[in-house]
Amino acid sequence: QVQLVESGGGLVQPGGSLRLSCAASRDISSFDAMAWYRQAPGEQRNLVATITSGGSINYVDSVKGRFTISRDNAKNTVYLQMNSLKPEDTAAYVCNAVYGYRNYWGQGTQVTVSS
Repeated sequence: QVQLVESGGGLVQPGGSLRLSCAASRDISSFDAMAWYRQAPGEQRNLVATITSGGSINYVDSVKGRFTISRDNAKNTVYLQMNSLKPEDTAAYVCNAVYGYRNYWGQGTQVTVSS
């Protein structure tokens, strides 16, 4: 079993920054990919950014140039640096890890962008 624990969410003003962390209970280099999703109230969960074991990175268009996904294998942690935050970025951000046909999910961390 794999545990993923997110942290770093909070309330921030528009234009501000936050860094989310996702700490895994096992060696993240063994995962095929890790990702951040987000889910706003009443909406479906949507992919935000992915990073594969080979280092390939992809972002949804709405966060390109503002968000950066990275990983620290030594700490078994994946990060999401979020800059120039907008109110529409408000959501619960959830960490995901893929291992073969298995998907693992964290509990999420709330990000609220509001003045």
